[in-house]
Amino acid sequence: MASVLDRKPSGELRRGWTTGACATAATRAAYTALLTGEFPDPVTITLPRGERPSFALARESLGRNEAMAAIVKDAGDDPDVTHCTQIMATVRPTGRAVTFKAGEGVGTVTKPGLPLAVGEPAINPVPRRMMTETVAEIAAAHGHNGNVEIEISIPGGEDLAKRTMNGRLGILGGLSILGTTGIVVPYSCASWIASIRQGIDVARAEGITHAIAATGSVSEAAAQGIYGAPESALLDMGDFAGGLLKYLRDNPIGRLTIAGGFAKIAKLAAGNMDLHSGRSQVDFNRLAEILTDLNADPALVDDARHANTASEVLGKARTAGLALAEHIANDARKTSLNVLAGGIEVEVLIFDRDGALVGRSNG
Repeated sequence: MASVLDRKPSGELRRGWTTGACATAATRAAYTALLTGEFPDPVTITLPRGERPSFALARESLGRNEAMAAIVKDAGDDPDVTHCTQIMATVRPTGRAVTFKAGEGVGTVTKPGLPLAVGEPAINPVPRRMMTETVAEIAAAHGHNGNVEIEISIPGGEDLAKRTMNGRLGILGGLSILGTTGIVVPYSCASWIASIRQGIDVARAEGITHAIAATGSVSEAAAQGIYGAPESALLDMGDFAGGLLKYLRDNPIGRLTIAGGFAKIAKLAAGNMDLHSGRSQVDFNRLAEILTDLNADPALVDDARHANTASEVLGKARTAGLALAEHIANDARKTSLNVLAGGIEVEVLIFDRDGALVGRSNG
């Protein structure tokens, strides 16, 4: 399965806006209309770092006791599943301080470990703060008490959420409202790394003692089949071995199984923390040196040095009865243990493209 990173456009990339920023802009427009009868369009908000972007309204409606405004999310050049979706905010007066409600397409938290209580709408803390602050500002300007319910909706969000990690994290029914700065930096992968961390938090909260982190779906399914691991034990590491290991170092789980294909694990064995093909490469000279240590025929060593793919080297080594995959798995385990700095047991499994186990570390 190709990563979206493989399709990164060339040249300077355009930044975008998070769902949290769009929800805040929609909230500001709706609440202003609720108090004044008029929607500001465009509507300007202040982001956590002081930037003041303006957003055009895509939809608006004003009733007797509620107002709704919608913003079309622009993720810039980032391959975000929410790009061009409508982020809608419906604001209603209530008898208490600001509360939040999950509307159509916004998920609900069902597992502990996230920064939100079980049963709460999946609107993260920073977007909540941004919306609460903009409500307080408008309320002060118009002599209102600021006691409102904010319902955030994303039409089609439940289907889009199937393309995210929300279900695994226990966020059901739709997408999350995310963002810490309000700005989407294209191809920064911040949301993926944040999901890895949330996955670890959820696993720890559920008492998981053995987690499986895989580079892809084939290796994940194969490792899960070996151990019968529950969904909460599966961590979507992808190419971000460093992000996973560094977070686990500070938030440990008793045992970690790393599962992946030979090429990705060979990169980890060589000390690479980012396993993406655009940012690290298989060291064929190193594979040749390992084969030399394994007493491989000189012709095989030379073939390895000039091979086109890592799987080609592995195939020839297996035909020759050489434990190349086991050696790489053990080296990857050592790399991981060095980053984790103790306290976690580590095992590394290597699978072929059909999900067959071809290498296993000693640990």
